[in-house]
Amino acid sequence: MSTVDQPSRRSVLTAAVVAAVAGATAPAAAAAAAPPGAPAPAGGARSGSARPIDYHAWTGFADWRSGTAHGTRPRAGARPGLELATPAGTTDYTDPHTGKTATWEYAIWTSPVHRLPVPATEAVVSWNAQTPAGTWLQVELQGTYTDGTATPWYVMGRWAAGDQDIKRTSVDGQKDGRSSVWTDTFSVDDPSTGLRLASYRLRLTLYRRPGTRLTPVVHRIGAMGSDIPDRFTVPASVPGGTARELSVPRYSQEIHKGQYPEYDNGGEAWCSPTSSQMVVEYWGGRLTPEQLSWVDPSYADPQVCHAARSTYDHQYGGCGNWPFNAAYAATFDGLQGVVTRLASLTEAETLIAAGIPVITSQSFLKTELTGAGYGTSGHLMAIVGFTKDGDVVANDPASPSDEAVRRVYRRREFETVWLRTKRHDADGKVRSGSGGICYLYFPARPTPEQRRALESVGVR
Repeated sequence: MSTVDQPSRRSVLTAAVVAAVAGATAPAAAAAAAPPGAPAPAGGARSGSARPIDYHAWTGFADWRSGTAHGTRPRAGARPGLELATPAGTTDYTDPHTGKTATWEYAIWTSPVHRLPVPATEAVVSWNAQTPAGTWLQVELQGTYTDGTATPWYVMGRWAAGDQDIKRTSVDGQKDGRSSVWTDTFSVDDPSTGLRLASYRLRLTLYRRPGTRLTPVVHRIGAMGSDIPDRFTVPASVPGGTARELSVPRYSQEIHKGQYPEYDNGGEAWCSPTSSQMVVEYWGGRLTPEQLSWVDPSYADPQVCHAARSTYDHQYGGCGNWPFNAAYAATFDGLQGVVTRLASLTEAETLIAAGIPVITSQSFLKTELTGAGYGTSGHLMAIVGFTKDGDVVANDPASPSDEAVRRVYRRREFETVWLRTKRHDADGKVRSGSGGICYLYFPARPTPEQRRALESVGVR
């Protein structure tokens, strides 16, 4: 998002709920073939000290066999996946951003029910898939509240790696009077009532052009559910002694100002795809000259322009859709991407020690983060290391040049602006914060050390 102080996604969500945004959109394939399955079990808060952040995913061959399939099948191999086998039927989809209607074959897979260890106020779904030209997919979530009642099937994204078949999009206006979806986040409307999401299941609908053997292949689908308390301040963490800095490429979003304004007014708002591209290239991901051939050859760092186009959400009107960024990263061979939350900078240190950068989302006044030089209601940057004193080394794309991207931010200030869920804006009004949201990109075959670090923050 732009570094100017405009409403964050959580603020927009709250405003949308209060204003009762109308026009919930039905899933494209739900009416055509709603899969059977018993409702998710009711649940309630559990005792004990379970982590209030739960990321759960389906990734393996056994996972893909465990769900309910209507025309899909698991694909074996070094990196198992789910693919379209025999279509369950055909359906017409009218793209809301082009007005064009096309007929698609589809198949559906529904996950088993996952019960959250700690019932959640929010959930974010993310996925990793390959979508050859002529294919796309839809991701949905349906949950059960702690009182035993069920949510509708909510569309969490309609996605393709490219933008020629459909326009990649979130679906606004979905709600049932108790919860809402805005862009990429499921949220309980009024957590003060005690209502929470106790469990959920996910549904994948895979689409392809009729009469072809094309298929999307999904390698990972998961969701992060969390119950982070509303707070203006967060507990101070103790530096863990991780004096390490990763060699992550440095790219500025600001040098792209005015380029391709059709993608959220150009580079000034490209913090998310710029951060994603930096970390993708850290892991060896490269774009080919053919993939970059559409970019004006006079532009520096054309891969950043490509990342912006490849993450752009035509409903949201920006490149900051969290799952779309993780999905983009996973289009590169041998990479995975997830959206989750971390509970502290100590957890980020564990990941850095294992060689895994952390892309974080934060909001702050200009006076709240020494050395930033700007204020923002929503901005992405990459933690790439820690100093011997525990301060954060960040690749901050809101910099005037690639050379200026490396910043060192004070630990206490950084953890506050990243982990809090409430803040005051320049006018003294209460706004929201991300509560520790991050993107994690890592190898499809992590090393034992990387695997242990990921497991320590709940990612498997």
